[in-house]
Amino acid sequence: MLFTEVSSSKRLIQCTCAIFWCLLSGGPIFGFAALKPVLIKEHVYEYLCDIHTISNNDDITAKCTAQDLKLNMMFTVAAMLTNVSALAIGRVLDVYGPKACGLIGGFFLYLSCFIFIYSKNLAGTVIDPYLIGYAALALGGPFAFISSFQLSNAFPKNSGTILAMITGAFDASSAVFLLYRIAYNKSFGSFTLEKFFMLYLFVPTFITVAQLTVMPSQSYQTAINNELCANDAETGHHTVSPVNSATATTNTNTETTPLISESLSSSSATTTAINRRRDSLGDAIKQPYELEGEEFIAEHSGGVFGVLHGYSAQDQMKSWWFALITLFSIIMMLRINYFVATIGTQYEYIFGDVKLADNLNKFFDIALPLGGLVSIPFIGLFLDYCSTMMVLSILLAISITIGVLGLVANYGLAVIGVCLFVAYRPLFYTTISDFCAKVFGFDTFGTVYGAVMCLSGIFNFGQSFLDALTHTTFEMNPAPINIMLVIATCIIGGATLGYVYKSTK
Repeated sequence: MLFTEVSSSKRLIQCTCAIFWCLLSGGPIFGFAALKPVLIKEHVYEYLCDIHTISNNDDITAKCTAQDLKLNMMFTVAAMLTNVSALAIGRVLDVYGPKACGLIGGFFLYLSCFIFIYSKNLAGTVIDPYLIGYAALALGGPFAFISSFQLSNAFPKNSGTILAMITGAFDASSAVFLLYRIAYNKSFGSFTLEKFFMLYLFVPTFITVAQLTVMPSQSYQTAINNELCANDAETGHHTVSPVNSATATTNTNTETTPLISESLSSSSATTTAINRRRDSLGDAIKQPYELEGEEFIAEHSGGVFGVLHGYSAQDQMKSWWFALITLFSIIMMLRINYFVATIGTQYEYIFGDVKLADNLNKFFDIALPLGGLVSIPFIGLFLDYCSTMMVLSILLAISITIGVLGLVANYGLAVIGVCLFVAYRPLFYTTISDFCAKVFGFDTFGTVYGAVMCLSGIFNFGQSFLDALTHTTFEMNPAPINIMLVIATCIIGGATLGYVYKSTK
């Protein structure tokens, strides 16, 4: 559907609605560090602790190892589902459209609310209401969030701004549980989980009403894509988009051709060009790149733009480009989610002071949503004007720096580490999507990017194993795990940078 088929006022309302619900539901699960103290005060999983072995009397840290591991498992499962669902969501968006995607998101958010509302009644039964409720919240957010991407084409000249606002709203949504914790403390514990989620029912209701009234049933497409579709209907065959067509021609006469030949056959490129289907996610992010111009992107990307454009997703996923960026994403995401889930317990051990660790945790709760909002405009400029090699190098350097700072028992350095982390997190996610768009292209973006996120999510379940090791083998000392993660980051990051450098030399 062309944006010109819908009035500008209605498109503005659609964008406003999407940004609003992304702000409230995009990724609230990542505010787990703020929610965890409330769960402890609400005695969630406290039944796992033997009253004679309770290790502390404060109300901001878990009463025993079993409770702490169970609470952290809530976030581990939720973070895994958020990423694993990306591939399925992309497929639903392609086949059934954004309205169906949004309604499914609303359903999972409803499910989460009702499970938490009746959690005390369900506790002790065959199901774990807190784990399932948080998992449903983790599924509802991405469905609602990803279905909003196509709105970037609602105003093509401002597509980059719209995408930035939607992404910024997603980052800021981690503040939902921060605001809840503040309200909970102000109410002296009377604003319980059940009451909060009764209030939160407004969010899935808003999404459902908006989807049924003002939101489009079909994804907005660029004018170029519609002209191609019309041309296909007249001629009876599929056509390669101008961006990919030009890229394929350029690559034929450059040094990048041998790189493609080593891992992919030229015959698959031809087959893909004939059998290509439109990718809704790829089409959503395509417009900002088209506005920048292919020559500009090729010049500033350092040689990676168009390397695998025109090949099938299957062939692209057999290449070293896909394998290395997936490994890179796995280790980076593992470190990010492990830090979010365990920041309180890590610094409680490092500082040897519960109150000092709690102060840092509170600072982190505020900095996490703000970091995403503040850094989004700068990240866009950074990705536009720096080569992919430089972007990956800086990302790796920041990651290693955060890891090293996390080993030092100094409050000032810990604050610096948190500040770096909250800027690094949105940079990481944006870099991976930008890398996939430039290297693999827009026609397979949803499948390839979804596969990277899906595999990263699956392997991130290993976070629970690392958490268990910290609690048992290392007796709450986070240093051994953090050192192992830093070493793994150096090895995988170095291999990825080495391949990109060699391939674009």
